[in-house]
Amino acid sequence: MENRVSIIGIIIENIDSVDRLNDILHDYGSYIIGRMGIPYKEKNMNVISIVLDAPLDVINRLSGKIGMLDGITSKVVCSRK
Repeated sequence: MENRVSIIGIIIENIDSVDRLNDILHDYGSYIIGRMGIPYKEKNMNVISIVLDAPLDVINRLSGKIGMLDGITSKVVCSRK
């Protein structure tokens, strides 16, 4: 399957889910090009962006696992090719 470059935007509102999120991201580490995390203390949340180069099914599987975590929201943007 053809790889796509994608960005997963993640908003963390429940700090208790961070360890599980990091475990999931570690499992997909071979697909991750880069990661940027920004703590937003004024709103008591964190924002993370993950850049991937992976097949579409891997991107969807990762996003689905992240989206099932309590207090974490994620959205994906994929390249067209």
